[in-house]
Amino acid sequence: MNILVTGATGFIGTQLVRGLLQEGHGVCCTLLPGEENPFVPEGVAGISIEVEELPVFVDFLRSQQVDGVLHLASMVLSDTHQAQQIPSLIAANITFGTLVLEASVQAGVKWYVNTGSYWQYYDSDKEYSPVNLYAATKQAFTIMARYYTEVYPLRFCTLMLFDTYGPGDPRPKIFSLWERIAATGETLAMSPGDQIIDMSYTEDIVRAYIMLAEHLQVSNAPLSNEFVVSAKHRYTLRELAKLYEEVRGVKLNIEWGARPYRHREVMVPFVGGILVPGWYPKVSLEEGIQKMAAAGMQKGANL
Repeated sequence: MNILVTGATGFIGTQLVRGLLQEGHGVCCTLLPGEENPFVPEGVAGISIEVEELPVFVDFLRSQQVDGVLHLASMVLSDTHQAQQIPSLIAANITFGTLVLEASVQAGVKWYVNTGSYWQYYDSDKEYSPVNLYAATKQAFTIMARYYTEVYPLRFCTLMLFDTYGPGDPRPKIFSLWERIAATGETLAMSPGDQIIDMSYTEDIVRAYIMLAEHLQVSNAPLSNEFVVSAKHRYTLRELAKLYEEVRGVKLNIEWGARPYRHREVMVPFVGGILVPGWYPKVSLEEGIQKMAAAGMQKGANL
């Protein structure tokens, strides 16, 4: 297959591009205007998208003979938004994806995988309940996509992710914080820690995207509006910290309850959903933590 990846310079996106190439697929990607990123492998064609240059992008998709799109590009906000962030949120999470949809149908692309967030389901009893404005824009894009799927023969679905982790993660995620305080001995103020965490390792996530792409490439394969990637076991944040200490052989100085839960904290993530056909998590949380530690030590040895 020939696949366009958006968000190819992000943490998951870079590994997805490498995974697709290793599986023998052709890959091209979108870049921000003027963006040059060393994480995009040599030989992978990239193009920026401007509204006034949409015909150029359509020609690019045709020239690359793109079969489908894996849409990971997004502006993520973990807290409440600031008013000045609204235009950027809409541009990144609604306008950009819609432009890719428009170009895709014009170029005859067969399928399109969107990336969703469990934050679209703050209240799991509701069909839709956004944690924040970021989650609302993610949901809004799926509504925009419905027009294209009803009018054009485009196979569209969303792959919903929970928390993600893996070696080399530049994001300020929980394992990075814990690795730091384990090394420094400092105390970290945290919430009471009773929220449930669903974490998937990057290798498993990449495999899910590739398997879903292969599934959609078959024109008569069963299609759901939404598929999920979910861990085999979920833990409360406190349980996760204890597991991390046991696997790493360290002591975390955490002051539980020193900080309140954030506004609209997701205490129990969305339950249910349809797993990607044939997919299951291969990397346990214990193994994933060990892999991260090994990668960190290897990086230190190479400095």
